[in-house]
Parts: sequence; structure tokens; C-alpha cells
Amino acid sequence: MSVNGKIKIFAGTAHPALAAEICENLGIEIGKAVTTRFSDDEFNFQISENVRGHDVFIVQPTCPPSDRHLMELLIMIDAFVRASAERVTAVIPYFGYARSDKKDRPRVPIAAKLVSNLITKAGAQRVLTVDLHASQIQGFFDIPVDHLYAAPVVVDYFRQNPIENLIVVAPDTGGAERARAYAKRLDAGLALCDKRRERANVADVMNIVGDVRGKNCLIIDDMCDTGGTICKVAEALHKAGANEISACFTHGVLSGNAVENISNSYLKKVIVTNTIPTSPEAQKLVEMGRIEVLSVAGLLASAIRSIHDETSVSSLFI
Repeated sequence: MSVNGKIKIFAGTAHPALAAEICENLGIEIGKAVTTRFSDDEFNFQISENVRGHDVFIVQPTCPPSDRHLMELLIMIDAFVRASAERVTAVIPYFGYARSDKKDRPRVPIAAKLVSNLITKAGAQRVLTVDLHASQIQGFFDIPVDHLYAAPVVVDYFRQNPIENLIVVAPDTGGAERARAYAKRLDAGLALCDKRRERANVADVMNIVGDVRGKNCLIIDDMCDTGGTICKVAEALHKAGANEISACFTHGVLSGNAVENISNSYLKKVIVTNTIPTSPEAQKLVEMGRIEVLSVAGLLASAIRSIHDETSVSSLFI
């Protein structure tokens, strides 16, 4: 759908810093709006400028507290639709509830499908997101979804900061394809960790498939929540004779005891992107050099410009 109006970027309360950085890359000012709360904690949103006929992009990752940020997104979408924006695109760098993408146990919801329905029903006409936990979530939407990958940002970082004698490690069989893609681009070896998950957020590592002895390992995954799995993978790699061990995630959720787990682990360094704002606890590790944050603002800005100009976004899907 061709849009004649200007690009307008707005942000909820989830990650205004990322929205501001995207605007800086695009050379525009962030949209003006009221994003406060009433005394009973209901979200109070009002657009403070004219958006009639414009191409509106709402930057709002549904990161913790997920319910709060999701509700904000839905309310904002509704407001822009009612304000006659020509097109409303939900820019969701981190898509929450993505782990609930299938009915793998009796009597459980498929929350990712429910969330996609809510976003569509609220009036969004397009979705822009980064590294979905499960790619099939794109099919849950009845509107176009532009699914970006952080790979260009991450690969560029490691090309500028190469690791000698590198081997890329997939923390589970589900992440093998992602790890293989990184290994190919970084001209590195590939190993796989076989694990058995006993319950949510708890994983027992069984063994390492591949020779990591004397190698510098880079664990690649889409997200890190409590850090329990990744720290056990690092421990298994250490026992298998690995040298230095680092990890890289697109989404650094880092909830619960994640910061403590990483601090006490064999991980030398953790690389994350800014799809999610860094918590005060994690910021301490950033200052210590244990965590480094890469920006996806330029990637998202390029995608937004391409969507607005009706040019191909496929060059960003690597």
C-alpha cells in the first residue's frame, strides 16, 4: 500500500531510547504524544500532533512487564487508527509471548496467536519485528510481517572484533540452523549442545556434539531469559575443554537471577542487542565489560524507510 504522508515515529514507555535512536538515523523528530498513567494505573495516551494521512510507526517491544507494554501498544494503535493515520505499523523489536507458539502440552494456550490477533484487531496494518523466537509466528498474522534478523549487526561486530580459533555453538537442536548461518558467515566451526529440559526455565545439559577442546566458543541464540540454560551450556563447554566462552543473543531479557547467573558463570562476555532496554542490574555488567550492547536502530530505520518508500526490504533479511 503506497502512503503519501510523511513518516511519523511514536514510542510507548517500553523503549523510548530505541525510538529516539531510530529517529536520529532517519533524520526526523520523534512524534509528540502523552504517555502517562491515571492514578488507577490505566494507560493515558493522547496524540499531540496531526497524523491524518501520515505513515505511522509505533516502536514498542512487548518486553517485561509484557502485559503492560502489550496493552499500551494496543491502545496506541487504536488511537492512531481513530486519528485517521493512513497506515499504522507496529514496530515490535522484541515480540513477547513468542515461546507460546504451539500446543505442546494438554490444556495450554497458543498465546503468540492470541497476541497476533489482538494486534491485528486493534488496527495495525503491518508489523516489523526482529528475530522471532519461532519463525512460524509470521503466519499467525493476517497482515504483512517484516521479520528482520540481527545477524548483519552481529556479524559486522565480530568481523571488526574477530575471535581466533572460533567455533560457534548452538545451545540446543532448535538453534542449529541459526548457529550454522553464523558459523558460515564468520568462517568458523560448528558444535551443538544436546540438552534435556525438565521444566520451564530449567535445563540439564547432556553432552556436546563436536570438538571444542582448545577452541574459543561463541554460543548463539535468539534470547536469554534467566540465563540458566546458557550458563549450563558454558559449563558443559568448559568441561569439554573449551578455552574462552562467549555468548551472543538478540534479545537480552535477563529476568530473574540472570545477572547473578552470568556473573558466576564461565562466560567471558555476553553480546546482546538493544531490542530490549538494559535493566539497572544488567547495566552493572555492561560497565564491567561482561555484557556489550549492540544497536539495531540503524537496521530498523533502514526497514522503516524501505517500507515507506515501497522498496525491497529483503536485503536486510540475511
